[in-house]
Amino acid sequence: MSPPEEEQGQDRGWGRRETEEERADRRWTDLLQELRVAQTGVQILFGFLLAVVFQPRFTDLSDTDRTIYVVTVMFGSATAGALIGPVSYHRLLTGRRMKPRTVTWASRLTVIGLILLFCTMCSALLLILRVALHNALALWLVGGMALWFLICWFVFPAWALARSHGGRGER
Repeated sequence: MSPPEEEQGQDRGWGRRETEEERADRRWTDLLQELRVAQTGVQILFGFLLAVVFQPRFTDLSDTDRTIYVVTVMFGSATAGALIGPVSYHRLLTGRRMKPRTVTWASRLTVIGLILLFCTMCSALLLILRVALHNALALWLVGGMALWFLICWFVFPAWALARSHGGRGER
């Protein structure tokens, strides 16, 4: 006879045996660690992006490069918002017995933040390489790096998920 569903932590017999609240606590702690890494990188990148406009050579940029810069700053700003959002979400909902839903929405915001970070990194690379190389090689290099980011950030995790126990991972 199998243990009651509550003892199984609603995981149908595989994985950890934890309640929904315990799972939410663990997932929130994991998410915070991930956000600390991502937020630090985004904040540093965004700070450098904000300083570029005040550099003397900024006025020498072509209209195309200025447009790329503005798009990059907007992506960076959106990325910071998405990756800082889970902290605000959690803080405003703490103590309202909504942790499992809070973790779910914070996780979704984090994924959106990672997608926006991908866009920010690619557009920042495009701007830097266009200024540095002055030729079409910049597009090829950015394309190669974009593919690398996609593989590291999305393809490998999707591949691991597909191979894990028939896809019965945590939601």
